[in-house]
Amino acid sequence: MTTQDTTMDGAPPDITDNAARNRLVIALLLGSTFVVFLNETMMSVAIPQLMADLNILPNIAQWLTTAFLLTMAIVIPITGFLLQRMNTRPVFMLAMSTFTLGTAICAAAPGIELLIVGRIIQAVGTAIMMPLLMTTVMTLVPPESRGKTMGNISIVISVAPAIGPTIGGFILAYLEWRWMFILMLPIALGALAVGSSKMQNVTTPRYAPLDIISVLLSAVGFGGLVYGLSSLGEGEHVGAAFPLWLPLVVGLVGMAIFVWRQIVLSRQDKALLDLRTFLSRNYTFSVLTMAVAMMALFGTVILLPIYTQNVLGLDTLQTGLLLLPGGLLMGLLAPPVGRLYDRIGPTKLLVPGTALVSAVLWALTRVDQHTSVWAILVGHIIISIGLALVFTPLFTAALGSVRKEMYSHGSAILGSVQQVAGAAGIALFVALMTIRTQALAGDGLEPVSALAGGIQLAFLVGAVISLFAVLTAFFVRKPEGGGMPGHAAH
Repeated sequence: MTTQDTTMDGAPPDITDNAARNRLVIALLLGSTFVVFLNETMMSVAIPQLMADLNILPNIAQWLTTAFLLTMAIVIPITGFLLQRMNTRPVFMLAMSTFTLGTAICAAAPGIELLIVGRIIQAVGTAIMMPLLMTTVMTLVPPESRGKTMGNISIVISVAPAIGPTIGGFILAYLEWRWMFILMLPIALGALAVGSSKMQNVTTPRYAPLDIISVLLSAVGFGGLVYGLSSLGEGEHVGAAFPLWLPLVVGLVGMAIFVWRQIVLSRQDKALLDLRTFLSRNYTFSVLTMAVAMMALFGTVILLPIYTQNVLGLDTLQTGLLLLPGGLLMGLLAPPVGRLYDRIGPTKLLVPGTALVSAVLWALTRVDQHTSVWAILVGHIIISIGLALVFTPLFTAALGSVRKEMYSHGSAILGSVQQVAGAAGIALFVALMTIRTQALAGDGLEPVSALAGGIQLAFLVGAVISLFAVLTAFFVRKPEGGGMPGHAAH
């Protein structure tokens, strides 16, 4: 029997069976990721209604989304360890079981406190699922086909969050908010049941240390930054307890110590997040572009429903329908964008994509109570096209720029940055909106006009931030060698 006739463990190969197994595993992961991502944005249209039903302010309500993203950012670094130490099936079962438990808690929650707890538990499952999908795809799919496969992943990443507000709008039009979780529960249980019977192991576990101090530092660093930004919107209420700047300083110091510890531990291959992935210049620029895009995207996602419902007077169903065409278009464009990536690389897609996103954000700085709903619809469609040109190239270029043995760290870092940037974007946008709205109301402006002014300021900051994404997009290149060992892109 020749070398070509045997696998690494000496067993006869069965290429057809392996290909079928790989397709099944990726399909199961895609389907389950769709379920957990659908849940991530379904709450966005519910924020105004929850503010009224539970009698809470915007800066409290936004924690339903911010706490979700923040938890993901804290848990995702640990997934690098999980994906190295555990096989595919047990990691999948852990992710979906946790998500299902969180969904059940949200469905039964009597008030905002337990609802946030349930969202945090949901986020733990979601945080594990995304790096599991990315790492598995990078392991199983050859470099020349990754653009196409990442296009399919982008459908999940973009369509699920995009139709989330629409589904949430339909539910809220006829039922109370907790039905968003009651109806999600059987879907989550179904995904868990199918996965438990069909999921197969496709990776080889190996020893990897877990540095508890790094886990705690990441929680302090990420948590301090996001909480600090969120507390800015609370003004004097927080100022009475401790200085507004204190959480931000604690977060920055925690992040600095975390980064230093990872650099030291990486020399012994013991880092929670191996920052040597940033030795690839291409990976670094891809992650920077992703961070800016996510800040702008999630800040916009949280503001648009508040604007359409509280300024333009639309209901939740109308808001969901307004956001649906752009989301579906983003999903439809994902596969052809993936194929284009395989042919022409990321730069020719990223530059026009980030430019479109930036242009729409600048246009949104002009919105007020007299803005046409059709203008918002067109703007959302254009920004969705821009994002379709951004996400697939960034995911593929970033993960293709690191060595194979670093895939778990590369996907964990990318996921952490993605979620922290999203949480920071939400916190910053809501804080700016709240501060500006209160200031304008204090000057005697009517509430609707004051809120519109606050939203304009938040979009202005998002527009300025988006310019950095346009700049970094020029430096992202297609990796040479697809990130295989010895071919890290620079």
